[in-house]
Amino acid sequence: MSPPTPAPGPARARRLPLAGVLRPGRPSDIWFKPALSAVASVAPPNLTLLALGRLDLAMYTMAGSLCALYAHNRPYAARARVLALVVLGMVGGLAAALVTASLTTAPAVLVAVGALLAAVQKVLCDATRVGPPGNVVLTFISSAALFAPQSPGQIPGHLALALAAGAWAWLVGMAPWLVRPHGPERRATARALGAAAAYAGAAADGDPHARAGARAAAAAAVQAAWQTLLATGPRAARTRRALERLVVRAEVALAAPADSDPQRLRGWARELVAAGPVPRTDTPEDADELLGVEVELAAPRTPLRRRLAPLTPLAVRTAVGCALAGYASLALGVGRPYWALVTAASLYQANVALTWSRGVQRVVGNLAGVLLFAAVAPLAHLGPAALVLCCLALNFGAEALITRNYWLGSVCVTPMALLITEFVGVQEPGTLVTERVADTLVGALVGFLAAVAVTNRRAGDRVEDALAAVERARERTARLLAGPAADPGALESARRGLAAALVELRDTADAASGEWWQRALPQERVMRAEQAGHRTLAATTRRRGRQPGDRTETEGVRP
Repeated sequence: MSPPTPAPGPARARRLPLAGVLRPGRPSDIWFKPALSAVASVAPPNLTLLALGRLDLAMYTMAGSLCALYAHNRPYAARARVLALVVLGMVGGLAAALVTASLTTAPAVLVAVGALLAAVQKVLCDATRVGPPGNVVLTFISSAALFAPQSPGQIPGHLALALAAGAWAWLVGMAPWLVRPHGPERRATARALGAAAAYAGAAADGDPHARAGARAAAAAAVQAAWQTLLATGPRAARTRRALERLVVRAEVALAAPADSDPQRLRGWARELVAAGPVPRTDTPEDADELLGVEVELAAPRTPLRRRLAPLTPLAVRTAVGCALAGYASLALGVGRPYWALVTAASLYQANVALTWSRGVQRVVGNLAGVLLFAAVAPLAHLGPAALVLCCLALNFGAEALITRNYWLGSVCVTPMALLITEFVGVQEPGTLVTERVADTLVGALVGFLAAVAVTNRRAGDRVEDALAAVERARERTARLLAGPAADPGALESARRGLAAALVELRDTADAASGEWWQRALPQERVMRAEQAGHRTLAATTRRRGRQPGDRTETEGVRP
């Protein structure tokens, strides 16, 4: 029986972090893929418009071209679906913005519509876990389109340009399939093996903090690898099964790090990143331990409505913060309030602490970016061709740097956004710099204050729900372990359900710990639930290879 739930502690404010907010991290292992995809997707439409002398239409083609930034970590079967949905979402938001712009020019109305669109885009991207760059690109395009002069007769042609560029972006995103059709799932499996090797090494060092951090990172990487493998299409079944056996080896390292060989795990990871065949393990060619994959593939997905419900506070934050930022910019007389709106929309993360960190990164990156714009503007003003080439170079730089730290990417995004406004005509650099700095500061300040004011009062409740989910998953797994002849598929499905519940508990607890004015979190209960869950997962690993009647496999595990 679970211990009684302690009474909620008093609400208290939590410290906002400063250390490490601007520290560059390691680049993504595929940083060059979105960078090259962005250039390959943006260049042909923009160069075509340049040849036709219609760079004033570039905003509409870029709406579709920027969809190539999405879904680079997904298997190609899933990537095809996600990219298509992103293109439709981008064109849908653009259509709503253009129709609004054609019906009214009232700034207050345009800001309100922009804030509502930003909130919808934020919650849909988070609920579907579309991945980076998330809602920011969608909000940038729809917000800019709201303030572009528009007539009803122009809308079909502009949307057709966006759809055509989006179709080209889809082709760019899918093109690597011709060279390496299983690249994303191989990389995900390699990350899981590398993270498991790091945990096995940390477990030998004896530092409890390093061990806990390495275990959480490895568990998340293993869970991400399983989700990637589950998203592969039926044509990849043979490769998927070979990769599943390697992910199983990573799970074994999580359950018994002392018995694992980190060098061997890293060797498998290096082979997966290379272009050779999938390495073979010494795991017996017994399909029983992988039956859970088939069970999970057949399981129904969580309805979108249930995934949207917990995001209500985030939607309110985004709508309120974006609207107030836009109105504050209007009150200051800035000519482009959508910049403040987009700045506010870019801040909102899972909790206030992460929103604060993103705000610091955004402000620093934008301020450095306007300085870069001042340096690049004379070169870009040499002619339309120079303007297009400068935008392409900055686009590449933004995607190459943003995985190291958000502010580094913003250094290139800011001058690129300023140069895009000059596709319709050269403008005074000093005015653009002044307005961008003002909108950045206004958007960041007002957006963060809205995040503090609109508290997520359900953060603590979500921790309780996650604790209950872990306990249910653990009890189910333990009952199957205690049975004399558990169905292998059911046990494997239960084990992976428990692993997913533990990852969700850690993510939920981390998110709730960064909220302001929340009751004290049940940190001790979270720790006990994680420890019990990890013991049960270790027991399922020991169960592999044993006979069903062996009682030692359930030692220390109570249903």
